[in-house]
Amino acid sequence: MTDTVKPTPQVAVIILNWNGRKLLEEYLPQVIENTNPEIAEVIVADNGSTDDSLAWLDRNYPQVRRMEFNENLGFAGGYNKAIGLTDAPYTVLLNSDVACAPGWVDILHSFMEAHPETGACQPKILSYKDKTHFEYAGASGGFIDRNGYPYCRGRIFSHVEADHGQYDTPIEIFWATGAALMVRTELYRKAGGLDTDFFAHMEEIDLCWRILLSGAKIMAVPSAVVYHLGGGSLPASNPRKTYLNFRNNLLLLHKNLPDSTRGRKLLRRRMLDTLAWGKFVMTLDFKNAAAVWRAHRDFARMRKSYNVHPVTDLLDTRTDTHRNILTDFYLRGRKTFVQTVRED
Repeated sequence: MTDTVKPTPQVAVIILNWNGRKLLEEYLPQVIENTNPEIAEVIVADNGSTDDSLAWLDRNYPQVRRMEFNENLGFAGGYNKAIGLTDAPYTVLLNSDVACAPGWVDILHSFMEAHPETGACQPKILSYKDKTHFEYAGASGGFIDRNGYPYCRGRIFSHVEADHGQYDTPIEIFWATGAALMVRTELYRKAGGLDTDFFAHMEEIDLCWRILLSGAKIMAVPSAVVYHLGGGSLPASNPRKTYLNFRNNLLLLHKNLPDSTRGRKLLRRRMLDTLAWGKFVMTLDFKNAAAVWRAHRDFARMRKSYNVHPVTDLLDTRTDTHRNILTDFYLRGRKTFVQTVRED
């Protein structure tokens, strides 16, 4: 009698963990229960945890494959290393604070198999705390406007909508959330993976931009559903988050815009950032004002390391990037994606 060799799974569902025993205890059982083992393998990639995460896994889920790193490589570095170690043709980057509805991975996998032009996709992201509403980080698919501001079907700036099925149609999008991102593994590697310079915030938008430049599509597949806790790292008003959002948005534009339009569009964006800085000053929020100043200072230093730029300006060539979400939201009162599309 010969031993049967277990086939390589089609999908590697990689959960990056760093001192997240409580999150694993809450969410991992739901992920395992609702992930089809005939399609996908759930993997915990541990980023040098110093809590009892690994001991808890040993006691409760010894069958779950682990990748153990000796140090905290961060979100981007941890996923880059983990994806470099997988043989599955598809990889899902799944946050440790995400629970999954039954059949989620089968739906995403079937969609990718049926649409070879699609390089990456995301499910519908609902709030774990209130499952009637979308979750801030991704909702039902991400977009970006002419000035580089990201927004979603189901969330524009801080306005998050209730889910009434209004965004249940699959749609081509500009970016898919890193909270639950399925990507073709080889394409992820060819695109260069996540940029470790970003540290946190918008690194998945940068990756998706490069995937689009390669000629592949990115899709939202809302018939697959996951529930994201979110908001666990930094609150919106935290100066550290302000710094990362402003700095990384400038890096995002600098990296992915061509020489022909980059200077003009970055100048416009920096002028808008100056208005934001002035608003912080006028409201006596000096910590966030200082964060904006530091973001621009550090961007000026960091941009020198990016010398290769694309020849195509996706903000010009794609019709979904022509919207000015600032004027739609603040001047025209269009608080939802449905309103911005219908009133264009």
